[in-house]
Amino acid sequence: MSDGQLAQGNFELSIVSDILIVDDTADNIRLLSSMLLEQGYKVRKAINGTMALTAIRTLPPDLLLLDVNMPQMDGYEVCRQLKQDPQLRDIPVIFLSALDSTVDKVKAFAVGGIDYLTKPFHIEELVARIESQLTIARQRQLLQQQKQQLELEIQERRKVEAELKWQRERSETLILNIFPQKIAERLKSGHQTIASYFDEVTVLFADLVGFTTLAVQIPPTDLVQFLNQIFSRFDALVEQYQLEKIKTIGDAYMVVGGLPQHRDDHAQAIAQMALAMQTTIQELKTPLGQPLSLRIGINSGPVVAGVIGTKKFSYDLWGDTVNVASRLESQGEPGRIQISEQTHGLLHHQFHCEERGVICLKGRGELKTYWLLG
Repeated sequence: MSDGQLAQGNFELSIVSDILIVDDTADNIRLLSSMLLEQGYKVRKAINGTMALTAIRTLPPDLLLLDVNMPQMDGYEVCRQLKQDPQLRDIPVIFLSALDSTVDKVKAFAVGGIDYLTKPFHIEELVARIESQLTIARQRQLLQQQKQQLELEIQERRKVEAELKWQRERSETLILNIFPQKIAERLKSGHQTIASYFDEVTVLFADLVGFTTLAVQIPPTDLVQFLNQIFSRFDALVEQYQLEKIKTIGDAYMVVGGLPQHRDDHAQAIAQMALAMQTTIQELKTPLGQPLSLRIGINSGPVVAGVIGTKKFSYDLWGDTVNVASRLESQGEPGRIQISEQTHGLLHHQFHCEERGVICLKGRGELKTYWLLG
């Protein structure tokens, strides 16, 4: 036996059981009480059924020794009422009676008694039966406590599991808001460095005209809310045209078509996005009531896309295609969409374009560009 089991056993042996004797004969109560006190029990007494039920409801005993023949309310009725109370029904009842017929014993068990002893009785037999029923009652109580504890642990585990599930779903949502699904899956599977080459995509850069001036005219919180209003509409367009938003940098917005899933109409989808962005921006005004305008630059070609670093991951693009798209935006005109010759070659059969001519792009020299009109 372990120390814990030994301690538990000693604790159980130290419990003083509380026994209620119910009998209308004073000599019987006195004799029985004296015997049980000598055995180390705590004893209480009641001389009729009404007093017994009051005593039980006031302070439930561990066991009830109950006479059958009593005036006003016999022992059967006392037991019947006791067993109808959910809070008291588990108290063991041993009948003590001079009645020795089988009918009387059966009736005692029918109303909820757990044992029946005929007077006169031997104290050793009575104590043995009392201890047997107290042990059963203690085991039942212990099992009930363990059951309740188990139910509490199950409820707590379910709460923890529900919280973990919510956290996992929230993490999944956050990851998918930051990365394309395929990239998110690769990150979750443990890939440290993710980089892929795409030979044909279309990149869009958009920039709010006059944003720097506006930023010093309105409070920072209003400015952020204003940008959120605009970019939220652009995000909806990204979803509509099934593109990939790469990032925002201040008031600049970057989108790509054709990755991470290849699509033949990447340039057409980006062109539709750009035209929709221009329409959207015309519907909005600054917090000061001023009209808004966008510069947009678009270029098509190969890029490398991936995730690098160890903190604050972001999915980004690299390559000359990206640099040219950015330059086309910065050297464009407010309210217009400037596209490269490569993008024009993919669009001119389906979209209305106008040649701008040759411009000098920083770091690239002279390039022929076009305006995307509709």
